[in-house]
Amino acid sequence: MASIKDIAKECGVSVATVSKALNDQGDISQATKEKVRKVAAKLGYTANVAARALKTNKTYNIGILFADERAGLSHEYFSMILESFQREAEKHGYDITFINHAIAGRKTTYLKHVEYRNVDGVVIMTADFEDPEVKELASSKIPVVVVDYVLDGCAAVLSDNTQGLGAIVRYAYSMGHRNIAFIHGDDTAVTRERITSFRSACGQLGLEIKDDHILAGHYHDIQDCNEKTRQLLALKDRPTMIIFPDDYSYIGGLEAITSNGLSVPEDISAAGYDGINMAKIMNLTTYEQNTKELGAIAARKLLQMINEPELPPERVIVYGKLLEGRTIKKIA
Repeated sequence: MASIKDIAKECGVSVATVSKALNDQGDISQATKEKVRKVAAKLGYTANVAARALKTNKTYNIGILFADERAGLSHEYFSMILESFQREAEKHGYDITFINHAIAGRKTTYLKHVEYRNVDGVVIMTADFEDPEVKELASSKIPVVVVDYVLDGCAAVLSDNTQGLGAIVRYAYSMGHRNIAFIHGDDTAVTRERITSFRSACGQLGLEIKDDHILAGHYHDIQDCNEKTRQLLALKDRPTMIIFPDDYSYIGGLEAITSNGLSVPEDISAAGYDGINMAKIMNLTTYEQNTKELGAIAARKLLQMINEPELPPERVIVYGKLLEGRTIKKIA
């Protein structure tokens, strides 16, 4: 098996330079790093993880908390963020480990699992943020980055939920809609931002906000969205357009619309949220969240916190874009 000395000899540099290059340290040029990595790959070099951990006080392992009971890894929005996060982490030599409630079949807490795995940091992708175990993990000394949620004391990478809903409302208004309904998701900080954005945009455009046109629903829940859509369709003053909690939930809304002998967008216009692949295939009007940037920035932010633990936690906003699709009809 090749050693660092073999790589140094092949590259014509010192052992120290090879070590710095392989550990992505800042005082080595990018060209040298790439040269060293290519030679390391050619020689089949594999770092001794245990030895590296002893030397650097790092395990080069990141914990992932992905606790979504409703959809799990089938939740396309979060799974796309996770994929981007993993790619970025692996570029810097890090592996990932999923955090759960068990160690060798024995029930434990998230924090105990993190400590047992000895990870260098944790990213919370999705979880019940009111769960005491989540709060315990977030308030520990372990570097934590949260995606799309704000927890005190933690860095956060957030999608621009405020601008997103407003962009949908303004586009619907430009298409002639004055009677817009909104089915929102579970009561979270993200949802509250979207409701505020919806109300603000309607207010700025002079649109009347009807209480029975704003319904509380659930994210990623087809059946619930189907039921809420039926409520809206039964109203005497039926909306001309419905904004759904997310693209996936729109499937339930669409079924309710078609089973009532109506169609999208001829009879009812519709918009989703997230910009997942399904929405693009269906030409759904939606707000595409930048999952690639959300994941990559979350990884870079966590690695920065691992390497510079004295840095205060900060919040980073990632902006998306409106996809006009074909599900909002232009009306007089």
